[in-house]
Parts: sequence; structure tokens; C-alpha cells
Amino acid sequence: MNPERSLWGLLAYGDAGYGDEFLNGAFLTIQLSIASYLVAFVLGLLGAGAKLSGNKFLYRLGDLYTTLVRAIPELLLIILIYYAGGSVIRSLLIGIGVVEEDFQVNAFATVVAALGLIYGAYLTDILRGAIQAIPKGQLEAARAYGMHAPLRFTRIIFPQMIRYAIPGMGNQWLNITKDSSLVSVVGAFELVFAAKSAASATKEYLFFYTIGALCFLTITVVSMIALHQIERRASRGVRRA
Repeated sequence: MNPERSLWGLLAYGDAGYGDEFLNGAFLTIQLSIASYLVAFVLGLLGAGAKLSGNKFLYRLGDLYTTLVRAIPELLLIILIYYAGGSVIRSLLIGIGVVEEDFQVNAFATVVAALGLIYGAYLTDILRGAIQAIPKGQLEAARAYGMHAPLRFTRIIFPQMIRYAIPGMGNQWLNITKDSSLVSVVGAFELVFAAKSAASATKEYLFFYTIGALCFLTITVVSMIALHQIERRASRGVRRA
């Protein structure tokens, strides 16, 4: 039997191989990354707003959030939020009578919350810097015309903030797709967990971990192409120095 052919045969779809496990793992990795990034973006907006609000309490709250997240390793935060956070939420919901004793916190939601909380701290300063890059004269003119705060945000701040923030946001997207592999420690069946399961069952560690790495490489390359197109589109009509 040709050893190369037998190795590639292990990637067959269905019971004959592990191809379906890798596809499911890749699909879950993308789902985790997108959902976590959306949570992170919302938290980043709130954090940036807190730091730019001019309110000392809100500023210190936002600063505490970003400092704590940056000081604690991502893996440790994921474990803490997954186990301790899930247990606290479960006890709270049972205590107020919302759910029954057999209720279990959804693992996917817990992992998304963990990654979203981590990357929300990084997006906070990226979005804050992007907002500060907007010429103040535009905001002053909007106030002079009587624009209320929500209208100023949707028509002036948000479009320009996104344009300035795209490079940093793109980097964080690439990071979150790779760090989604960290959730394998809590049993989430993403790409690394799929590679680990296949390698443990067949003892072909190099082959399956290489396949897992190639899957992440594919996601990264496709993401970089998409981000480049988004950046070009966002910069249309903007004169470059």
C-alpha cells in the first residue's frame, strides 16, 4: 500500500476518514471567530465611548477593563470565564427562578463571550484612536447645525472611524481566528481539537497537525484578501499623502 495514498485516505469524508471532522472544525472556527468579533466590536465601541466621554468614572472603568484583559493571559481568561463565569451565571439564573436546576450554560455562548471580552479590550483603543483621528472641526460644525449625538455618530463619526480603524481591526480579526484555537482546552470542537482527535486516534501527529495548520493558513489568506478589498473600498475618494 502506498503510504502517501493511505495518509490522504484518512481525510475521506464520513466513517472512512476524518474529512468531515475537519470541515466541521473549520466551520465552528469561523462561527466562533465571527460571533466573538461582533461581541468584541460592540464592547470596543462601548469602551472607546467610555474613555472619550469626559466622565472620570467611565474613563477609569474603561481603563480598568483594558488593563485587566491585557495583563491576564488569553488562555487563562478563557478558562476562568468558561468555568467560573458559566457557573456564576447558572447559579444566578437558578437563584432568581428563571431556569430549572438542570440548566447548563451554552458552551458556544460562553466561549464567544470569553473571546469577545478579550478582543473588545484591544478594539477599545483601536476605535478610540480612530475616533480621535476625525477632524474636530467636523464635529463642531455638526453641533453648530444642530445635529444630535446619534445623528453625529451615524453620519460623521462611524463612517470615518471605520476607515481609520480598518487596519487595526483587520489585525485583530486575524488574531481572533488564530486564538479561537485556544478554546480547544475547554473541549470546543474547532480545528485544533479536530486535528488533535484525528492525530490521537491514528498516531499520525505530523500529518494531521499540518492539515490543521494549512486550514488556518487558508482562513488567514482569504481574510487578508477580503480585508485588502474592504480597505480599498473604504478609502475610495480619499486623497493619499
